[in-house]
Amino acid sequence: MGKRKEYIGVVVSNKMDKTVVVMVERLVQHPLYKKYIKRRKKFMAHDEHNACEIGDRVLIEETRPLSRHKRWRVKKILERAPKLEAAGAESPGEVS
Repeated sequence: MGKRKEYIGVVVSNKMDKTVVVMVERLVQHPLYKKYIKRRKKFMAHDEHNACEIGDRVLIEETRPLSRHKRWRVKKILERAPKLEAAGAESPGEVS
């Protein structure tokens, strides 16, 4: 049996239960002009513990079909997205 495919991508949506949308970016060379072009593709991946947040870099692995659109699962969270402070909270030193 062959090795399962793995991609590294960024979580762009986590609105579904136990599912995240991961955008994978890759470089492909144009066949005629030989210039490298960025290509993006979105994959739905299974996130069993709802651990992923938007902006996290994750490693996804190919698996058996889990639903109509899901054929990938989150294998590992490589890098967490930086946490942003609440928009309404102002620091005490600021004057409006």
